[in-house]
Amino acid sequence: MGTIDEFKKRIYEIVEASHDGDKASKMYDIMMMVAVVVGMIPLMSKVENHYMRTIDGITGILFFVDYFFRVFTADYKMGIKIYKAYVFYAFTPMAIIDLLSVIPALTLLFPDVAAIGAFRIFRIFLVLKLIRYSKTMTLITNVIRKVKSQLFAVLVLTVIYIFTSAMLMFQMEPDIFNHFFDALYWATVSITTIGYGDISPVTPIGRLITMVSALVGVAVIALPSGIITAAYMDEVKRKKSKHEL
Repeated sequence: MGTIDEFKKRIYEIVEASHDGDKASKMYDIMMMVAVVVGMIPLMSKVENHYMRTIDGITGILFFVDYFFRVFTADYKMGIKIYKAYVFYAFTPMAIIDLLSVIPALTLLFPDVAAIGAFRIFRIFLVLKLIRYSKTMTLITNVIRKVKSQLFAVLVLTVIYIFTSAMLMFQMEPDIFNHFFDALYWATVSITTIGYGDISPVTPIGRLITMVSALVGVAVIALPSGIITAAYMDEVKRKKSKHEL
């Protein structure tokens, strides 16, 4: 029994813990990062061929083994040595992402089922797996998690301004908007300072609103950037101080 526990603990250290001095853990992370990048190649092609199916097969096996290892060592990750650890882990966000990343491999098992082809879109979830294997991405994720309330407040203010400016412009420029969604689209691209030009105001008041939206957009972009940057620097300093102790 002790041997099984030692084996499980070692698997956990390689797959989950990612210790700085553990070469096996580093190699595993690098291998999985490569698998994630290669697994997204089929999204860049409209043609289904032997090479794409080979990529699906190899990466599908790797992602399935990775998912199995993580479920197998869920009791270590969750910190409870009972069967509930496996159930709780299976419903965590990253566990669901791991499971969805295996789904594209079903196209190899059921090639004649047309609906299975839609499962290929689940490859997009591979991008989220990079967060786990990159320490920098993990650091950024932790930073965003810490300032999520501030970022949510900025998001709410932005949405309120978009709807307000859209409603105002919808009334001021009724001839250039066929639907209110068009006004929302204009307000969004204006506040982000993109301004495609496909919808543009023709009256002085409409152009004034557009100018204000562009100026507000500069603040909207700068505010969350400043919040994240400050929190990131604090996190880096905290980790540096922790290593120095």
